Amino acid sequence: MGKRLTRLIEIRQNDVECYQQLSEFLPEKIFDVHAHIWRLSDYQKSMNPDSRFVSWPSRVASENPVEHLIETYKVLLPDKSVIPLMFPNIPSGNNLDNINDYAEICSKKTGYPSLIFSSPYWSAEDLERRVQKGGFLGAKSYMSMLPENIPANSIRIFDYFPRHQLEIHDKHGWIVMLHIPKDGRLKDPENLKDLLEIDERYQNIQLIVAHVGRAYCDEDAGNAFEILKKTKRIMFDISANTNENIFFRLIDCVAPDRILFGSDMPITRMRMKRITKNAVYVNLVPAGLYGDVSGDKHMQEVKGKDAEKLTFFLYEEIFAFKRACERHSLGKNEIKKIFCDNAERIIKKARNKQKERYD
Repeated sequence: MGKRLTRLIEIRQNDVECYQQLSEFLPEKIFDVHAHIWRLSDYQKSMNPDSRFVSWPSRVASENPVEHLIETYKVLLPDKSVIPLMFPNIPSGNNLDNINDYAEICSKKTGYPSLIFSSPYWSAEDLERRVQKGGFLGAKSYMSMLPENIPANSIRIFDYFPRHQLEIHDKHGWIVMLHIPKDGRLKDPENLKDLLEIDERYQNIQLIVAHVGRAYCDEDAGNAFEILKKTKRIMFDISANTNENIFFRLIDCVAPDRILFGSDMPITRMRMKRITKNAVYVNLVPAGLYGDVSGDKHMQEVKGKDAEKLTFFLYEEIFAFKRACERHSLGKNEIKKIFCDNAERIIKKARNKQKERYD
């Protein structure tokens, strides 16, 4: 079988063979709790991320309208039924209302659940009104919502998810998608302190820590999993992470009931393999495919046979998680929880809370 071109993605024989190894592992129905949607037309200027944070994800896709997301699932997970939990990409300039309006439109058009991208400067009443009016099931936010003169390592979780907003999420049992701050990632003491406070204080929030707390390297975890064993409610998604050891420790820490599959589409369309060097993750990519990456410590080009062997980021993520599950001897029912049932449960809870408003 030769190459097969779609509108978005080139499928190679190696990709087909990789997916054949994954298809039986995956359940027939999949919930992806971490998927971005946005239109290029909503960005009046370059989508270059905040200089405090990594820029390589912007090389993968200039936009990801919901039609592209649906097509990607059909191509990369061809024999599965996939439902995303969608939210906008990182805002740029003054486009926050536009990107949230688009997420609302897409959710109503497709029936897929969505989260609002929230601003920490909204009042509690404003957040509640916006979420309810748009039919959202909670919120996603990001450190870049804060002024650029605030150093990245000074940012706390409560700076962009302030307590007055968390109280509203807690009141309604809404979903909060949390991308944690700081160079220390999951092991950072302030992050751990804040996570423990949220778990203890806001007992109705459905908090999802994205990317296993950005623990992409073994060194990123430290003793975090031992500390987080104290938690009762915090959940984690595995999106855009390929670290088998981190996944293994996560399963040991919180068990399958609090782990969710997420893709971080569209960046997991990327053709790559992740390695670590001196406690820094590095994405190996085909030479020339993603422009000049020479100045990015997280990117490294490969050529020839090494490049030909590279498959999709999504497959690398699932392969790594599959190996961790095998080390834990997880059965099909537990795999189904992680890839489907847990997400259905939290989405149903958040939706029921929305419906109660109209009953």
